[in-house]
Amino acid sequence: MPAQNLKEETALEQFRKEVFEEGILREGDTLGTDDETLLRFLRARRLSVPASKKMLSDCQEWRKTAEGVGIDELYKRIDPFDYPERKAVFDCWPMWFHKTDKKGRPLNVHFFGGMDLNKLFKECTPEKHWQTVLVNAESLTREILPAASRKAGRPINNVFVIVDLKGFGLSQFWQMKALAQRSFQISQDYYPETMGQLAIVNAPSSFTFIWSMIRPWLSKETAEKVDILGSDYKDVLLRLVDEDALPSVLGGKCTCQGIDGASDDGNECHLSGAGPWLDGRVGWGPKSHEAKDREEDVESAAPSTDGGPPSRDSHESAGVGKFALANGDALATVEENARVDRNESAPSIKAPPEVSVPIGIHTSSPSDLAATTTTFPSSAQDLETPSSKFSSPPPEADTVALDALPPPIPLNLGAAVRS
Repeated sequence: MPAQNLKEETALEQFRKEVFEEGILREGDTLGTDDETLLRFLRARRLSVPASKKMLSDCQEWRKTAEGVGIDELYKRIDPFDYPERKAVFDCWPMWFHKTDKKGRPLNVHFFGGMDLNKLFKECTPEKHWQTVLVNAESLTREILPAASRKAGRPINNVFVIVDLKGFGLSQFWQMKALAQRSFQISQDYYPETMGQLAIVNAPSSFTFIWSMIRPWLSKETAEKVDILGSDYKDVLLRLVDEDALPSVLGGKCTCQGIDGASDDGNECHLSGAGPWLDGRVGWGPKSHEAKDREEDVESAAPSTDGGPPSRDSHESAGVGKFALANGDALATVEENARVDRNESAPSIKAPPEVSVPIGIHTSSPSDLAATTTTFPSSAQDLETPSSKFSSPPPEADTVALDALPPPIPLNLGAAVRS
């Protein structure tokens, strides 16, 4: 979303200069320091630099204090795609991201008719639910939009929101009114200009009254992006969204089969989180930890010729190929594997005093290795994740005497060590 004209370009240049000079924004802030982020705040305040600075300053203060810990810490605690109450939340407060439209914008689908806060609060506290609403909003600018931009090959800075009001009436409206109003306020104040278009489908006869209540919550710019459709909406949506990306409950063909916790009609789109933001994503919620534990169990159960699985440090990922081998067996293990590669039989080993070879391959023990490092989209670069650590190398090993060794050959440790 580059500046669209000279007026925007001039305002952006001045805005960037002043927010950095005044310390409102700093390099590395998880809010984002790119032009697209700054333009969203400028456009929300009609390119008024003073008003935009006030809006950005208020946003930064909220990000530091949200829920008493700040939005960055809250995001570390709750993975928006993996937390224990997620199924209950999306079953009873159905608002989720799902694939992209023909313009590359993420779809944000809401089923107001399926709301049941009384049922939800039996499985999730109101406080925890509100926190999930906040991290879901944060995921939009931190993960969803950056991933959509990478897929499209150009900046994607807003979403296409579809609100289905089938079965929605005044009873649900009064139940969710306060929470919905808070959500709208958070979106407009701290994530401005992220809604590109809103389509309301299956609007009931009571919606005229409901809209009169909701309309004052929205800014003029937001309200102008709303299209209210009746029950004959399928063709309209399919002009905007490919049928294999549109959930079947909205007239498309997508059901996201294969996700745990399918609904009664077999549609699993509300739980899948499907979209480019999941490509290569490494989460930090309970399911991610369980998967990691299973992988570690498999690795620890693998057979080894030296009494334990070989360990490696972070240099291996950079191509260094550093391996941990057991103390007294290190050289023998390397030589034996090299002989296997050459299809040679093992020679007998003697110990004449005149031949003495030091064992010089050392590394930390497997127990000293920590978890692998998690990778996030560029917009989440400040998240802290575990990193590898190592103990000091063991003391210098004793020497052993060997003869009848084969002629010296260059050893490829990557090929020689076998698990």
